[in-house]
Amino acid sequence: MSIRQDKVASLLKKDIGAYFQQNGSVYCPGGMITVTVIRVVPDLSFARVYLSVFGVDDKQKVVDAVKEDAWKIRKEMGRLNKNVLRIVPEFNFYLDDSLDYAEEIDSILKK
Repeated sequence: MSIRQDKVASLLKKDIGAYFQQNGSVYCPGGMITVTVIRVVPDLSFARVYLSVFGVDDKQKVVDAVKEDAWKIRKEMGRLNKNVLRIVPEFNFYLDDSLDYAEEIDSILKK
């Protein structure tokens, strides 16, 4: 990734994380959503956002609800970063299950 992609990804990770701190209860009542990784394509038009969901049984359902509101999140990022980004990337949200996978491996190794 280029330096520009890293800077945009870092900015978006901070702002989307703050968005979920304020509005996370809409998507995940009683749980928590965190942004783990953002990958931006070289032309900055598209970003893959990986989310970790805690405190809920059906994590994919939470991510699907976030996907439905991707346009709303993009609009909010545009409002926050109107003086920084010329084009706000389109977001596609994915469930980051790497922590669950690591816990599963850890529990297998402890047996």
